[in-house]
Amino acid sequence: MGRNGTPGEGTRPRVRHAGQLGWDDSLYEDDTPEKGPDSGADGRRPAPADSGHRRSAPKSHGKKGKRRALRWGAAVLALLIVGGAGAGYMYYEHLNGNIKKEDLTLGDRKMADHKANAAGQTPLNILLIGSDARDSNENQKLGGAKETFGAPPLADVQMLLHLSADRSNMSVISMPRDTLLKIPKCTDPKTGHVYPATTDLTMTNETLDRGGPGCTVATWYELTGITIDHFMMIDFAGVVSMADAIGGVPVCVKGNVYSHTSGGKGSGLKLEKGTTKVKGKQALQWLRTRYGFEDGTDLGRTHAQHMYMNSMVRELRKGTKLTDPGKLTSLAEAAIDALTVDKGLDTVKKLYDLAGELQKAPTKRITMTTMPNVYGTGVNEGRVLPKPVEADQLFQMVRDDIPLDGKESKRKPPAAKKSTSPVAEIPVSVRNGTRTETEYPAKGRASAVKELLAGEGFTQATVDAQNTDATARTSVLFPSVDMEGNAQAVAKALGIPLSAVKKSTEVSGITLAVGADWRENGAYPASSTKEKTPDSARALNGDDEEACMDIQPGFGW
Repeated sequence: MGRNGTPGEGTRPRVRHAGQLGWDDSLYEDDTPEKGPDSGADGRRPAPADSGHRRSAPKSHGKKGKRRALRWGAAVLALLIVGGAGAGYMYYEHLNGNIKKEDLTLGDRKMADHKANAAGQTPLNILLIGSDARDSNENQKLGGAKETFGAPPLADVQMLLHLSADRSNMSVISMPRDTLLKIPKCTDPKTGHVYPATTDLTMTNETLDRGGPGCTVATWYELTGITIDHFMMIDFAGVVSMADAIGGVPVCVKGNVYSHTSGGKGSGLKLEKGTTKVKGKQALQWLRTRYGFEDGTDLGRTHAQHMYMNSMVRELRKGTKLTDPGKLTSLAEAAIDALTVDKGLDTVKKLYDLAGELQKAPTKRITMTTMPNVYGTGVNEGRVLPKPVEADQLFQMVRDDIPLDGKESKRKPPAAKKSTSPVAEIPVSVRNGTRTETEYPAKGRASAVKELLAGEGFTQATVDAQNTDATARTSVLFPSVDMEGNAQAVAKALGIPLSAVKKSTEVSGITLAVGADWRENGAYPASSTKEKTPDSARALNGDDEEACMDIQPGFGW
């Protein structure tokens, strides 16, 4: 399937099973594990074996062929956040016709409406997608195997950007490129072709090949339950010059580093201990480096990218470089040409207004995180899966508009509502949502919680044995405002916080969804509601100028 969703038969094997997923790192540094004389014996985890998920092309790509859409993340995020630096966009309405637009979501599941805060404000969630598309002359000049030119693109970089309802803070969640999950049913809006939901765990970057970026959006919503307002998909060609345009980006390493093995693998990055302003080839090397950073895995590379993005945003907000009108014009045209957005962002003015909203969050309140994850085993060796509880906790905090930087939220607690019926007359449906990516539903949880409700006088509580949809945190759902007081009564009876009582269009009556945070018998574990970003998310603050990469043993000089 091409960039526009057109089927591309014969371009690449469509292999779904997690144990058979392949890999072609032609645009990264070579990720094939190697232990050369200069790579040390640190026991770092090997990269995934070659198995057909990425394009099945020869491995002789050369240095140029290893460039890919890695720098898109830093560029588009900085371009959006800086806002004011792109004021020239307003004068180029002719760019509107160059904006590529697609449907926001291709899934069957309707995304829930945002719940406004006390001031009537709602958050803004944008899925940023980095495509490895090589379907244009500009992208092909950046390298890659010629056999893959025009082949279906992959969503190799995925970041969810959350701007708080009060615009005081911003959070970003990166999903590692080798994450395994289940992709929901997606329908290609152009061809009408229906891609059934996957039954086996599948690489997340394959979503673009199932109708386009709208399937990537549907997959994120299925996994996280976070309502996504917009997506922005970027290819590499329009943003590679961003670092040069601002005069370089300061980065830091804790020791001399040379990303190179005896077998010739590595990005070639060579830096002295301390802070260096990188641009051009060196900036690209920083973003590509795996060997030489931390434990030599893609997770370390993701952390380095977060440092780079934060530093780039700081440089852009200084406003000292992007002042040349000619440079702004060419940069704007290149960025628009590289951009695909949802139909809600179909004009330059809408993009400019969006940038203005994002600019409201100061850098000291920008938090970069990585989805907590665990390594797979067996057929999933070398891949990662969302980490039970902790990944769900991070998603829940974003759903609830809780700042990931640990600073006190300005949100007012939910207002208490009076119930309109005696508890004995309130019907409650209880379902078991304790299943996780790695665990089956805890047996008998819905029945056990139903008995707890009965003990509190809710004699009309019943078990919905047909619905076992996974739920990270226990919640009480209600379909209409007139039932909110009764739903709160259910929560209060069991010690569930009122913040877990939510309106939902997916239920027809009051529903108690027992989540993965309540797998054990007994009273509801109130401690599980603590609003804290998991340590495994590796939160990085946008104002942290002291951030510095650890060096992998064996890669010093």
